[in-house]
Amino acid sequence: MIELNADIGEGCDDAGLMPYLDRVSIACGGHTGDAASMRLALQQASAAGVAAGAHPSYPDRARFGRHAMAASPEKIAAWVTQQAETLAEEAARLGLRLSHVKPHGALYNVAARDPVVAQAIAEAVAMFDPDLLLVGLSGSQLIRAGQAAGLTVLNEGFADRRYQVDGQLVSRETEGALLDNPDQAAQQALLLQRGEPVSCLGGGVVRIAVDTICLHSDTPHAFNIAQAVHAALNRG
Repeated sequence: MIELNADIGEGCDDAGLMPYLDRVSIACGGHTGDAASMRLALQQASAAGVAAGAHPSYPDRARFGRHAMAASPEKIAAWVTQQAETLAEEAARLGLRLSHVKPHGALYNVAARDPVVAQAIAEAVAMFDPDLLLVGLSGSQLIRAGQAAGLTVLNEGFADRRYQVDGQLVSRETEGALLDNPDQAAQQALLLQRGEPVSCLGGGVVRIAVDTICLHSDTPHAFNIAQAVHAALNRG
């Protein structure tokens, strides 16, 4: 079965999602998050036996890291390293280790398309801890950069987001970009697991090869989506 992951530590009810997840990416101070929220998320993941990783972003709390910021590769690498290090330090205090890094929001989407940004992130992760997995949009520049940097990568698909025909995600600012109906999210997750074509917003289909499927704790009906997706993936 393809694993299921979620982005957490963003002020939502994460505890209810844990029984359905294999992996979580924890906000670590860029778009949101502080020492208390990181510690709680790590504790919840550990108690549930769920792998935990860093979810670094553009340092833009006002816009929740969902808008790209002009920055040099060195600056992007520094942001990723600093945020991952902050979470790793909280994990160490609890006797835990991080398993992966997955960029958040606009940084994730820019890294999917821009090889320079992707390389900056991948090399920052490899320098910080080469044993960390790198999670990125399936088939994207970030996946290729991670492989080039010698990292183990996870190609990610999404249960609760709509796709464009080129395999990129539809912008959250576009009407219909979110799949907040649990049955529809479960159906899309099942298609991803089977390697079957997924319907795109505006027409057409795309095939997405995935190692892990994401849902978001801040998507409406997230708990019901997690239940439905988990059940669908288990049925196969």
